[in-house]
Amino acid sequence: MRKRNNITNPVVEKILEYVYILVGSAVVAVAFNLFLLPNRVASGGVSGISTILHATLGWQPAYVQWSLNIPLFIAGVLLLGKQFGVKTLVGTAFLPFVVYLTHDMAPATHDPLLGALFGGIGVGVGLGIVFRGRASTGGTDLAAQIIHKYTGLSLGTCVILIDGLIVLTAAFVFDLERALYALIALFVTSKTIDFVQVGFGNSKMAMIITTKEEQVREAILHKIDRGVTKLHAYGGYTEKERTMLMCVVAQSEFTKLKQLVKTIDPSAFVVVMDAAEVLGEGFKRA
Repeated sequence: MRKRNNITNPVVEKILEYVYILVGSAVVAVAFNLFLLPNRVASGGVSGISTILHATLGWQPAYVQWSLNIPLFIAGVLLLGKQFGVKTLVGTAFLPFVVYLTHDMAPATHDPLLGALFGGIGVGVGLGIVFRGRASTGGTDLAAQIIHKYTGLSLGTCVILIDGLIVLTAAFVFDLERALYALIALFVTSKTIDFVQVGFGNSKMAMIITTKEEQVREAILHKIDRGVTKLHAYGGYTEKERTMLMCVVAQSEFTKLKQLVKTIDPSAFVVVMDAAEVLGEGFKRA
């Protein structure tokens, strides 16, 4: 089997986490100034509030974000405990700082649909990077957790309520069309975060039921160089115990796996599914 060195320096790992937070926050801020703000796409969160206040009152978005993020962080620490820590404070303060530094950048587009799509992608990429640093950028996520604690509503419901209220406000302040663009940006952001977190899911997991399990197992181990796990299964019709083989292979190895199984046992029953993320020997490390 392929071996990989898994020795991790805790100091280097901690530094990398802060790098993720700073880079991710910067990406979010730049996407906000290039795409969302100039097109008045208030896609939820503190950034959405700052977009609305900038359009109606002319307030600098960075100041609005600081004035909301810092008190929310303090309230989160007081009401929810200290689990947020220094890393979340860094993200909470640094994102508006980059928004302030880049506020004079020329808009990348004046098409609100393109602004919603690419702004959503940019924000999703940035937040995904921040989450890889095991932190957050604070904001309305903290407000949602506070509401969740004291109302009993699910956390997802609280997030939807807050973002929904912001988008609804945008519909009244701007127009319904801008609110719809904001919903597009929210959807794209959530999907992009998933992609950054788990990737395209380019590994395949195969469940194989065969009468020639030993030959198939040997082929997987030595011809594909992948591990294989034996599972006990029972036939629903025959009620007899069978052995099922489970293995995970890279996308590029999947065709070879199919050919091997078909050659050894043409009547084998094989179920294949995408593996969103695979951690361990031969694949990536957490």
